[in-house]
Amino acid sequence: MNGLVWIAQLLLAGIFLTAGTMRLFAFAPMVRALESWAHGSIPLLPTRAKIIGILEVALAFGVIMPDIFTPEEMVPEYIIIRISAAGLALLMIGSGIYHMRRKESAALAISIFLLALFVIVGRS
Repeated sequence: MNGLVWIAQLLLAGIFLTAGTMRLFAFAPMVRALESWAHGSIPLLPTRAKIIGILEVALAFGVIMPDIFTPEEMVPEYIIIRISAAGLALLMIGSGIYHMRRKESAALAISIFLLALFVIVGRS
């Protein structure tokens, strides 16, 4: 079971490191590509996208943080990983709501939300 949880953590980290760095460093080309694909405008302000990108990158690093950075006498085991996964799950709830309001598929947000829940439960 521990191996599956690590795979899930690495998947979450990879997904959110990629998405977060795209929002931070290549937001304009990403929006142009999405607008041409979706045939509509993307109502996301650049400052809001940067905040989301910083959160995604920080939480992605928190998901793969080893235990050596969290001393057991100070905090419970895997607390940073569980808090980071919970933050990513909350981001996916917001993403799902955003996509459903735009009448788009929220399947990807739901599946990543479930992956984050698997990490939370697996590390408790």
